[in-house]
Amino acid sequence: MNDNDPVVSLALHFLAISPFTVGGVNAVVPEMHRQIVEVAGWMTDAQFSQAFAIAQAAPGPNMLIVTLIGWHVAGTLGAVVATLALMGPTCVLAYVVGGVWHRFRAARWRRIVQGGLVPLTIGLIAASGVVLAEGAARTPMTAVFTVVAALVLYFTRLSPLWMLAAGAALGVAGII
Repeated sequence: MNDNDPVVSLALHFLAISPFTVGGVNAVVPEMHRQIVEVAGWMTDAQFSQAFAIAQAAPGPNMLIVTLIGWHVAGTLGAVVATLALMGPTCVLAYVVGGVWHRFRAARWRRIVQGGLVPLTIGLIAASGVVLAEGAARTPMTAVFTVVAALVLYFTRLSPLWMLAAGAALGVAGII
């Protein structure tokens, strides 16, 4: 990355990961975290997790985290550049691949490729969850709540909104 110009660095980083976000930006959250937090040092674990939480809570596309990262690093210009760098190549790739994918909808190789991409995507999203949980667990109580929330949501059909409400209530009460 070009440390002298954060806008150029943002553009190069998000251009590089853009082709891998066709199924959703959540699959590349670990790589974003690695570059933004560990390599460039532009955000802390907690700031990255907070940006992700805001992006997920806000209405609209789940790629809003990229805009928030760009804004945090380089203001309005950073937000625009990061967003366009992530969306541009992905949109072109989705358009081209979508046409080919549809044309070969009955092909055996398509079902094989699609079957292989499903577990890969699930693994990448699970890795994203781990990265975000590490950033959110700032105290022992937040770590416990993170684990409890993950277990409750995994083993029950309880709406995630209840976990959000519980987290908010515990935060207001000063427990986490």
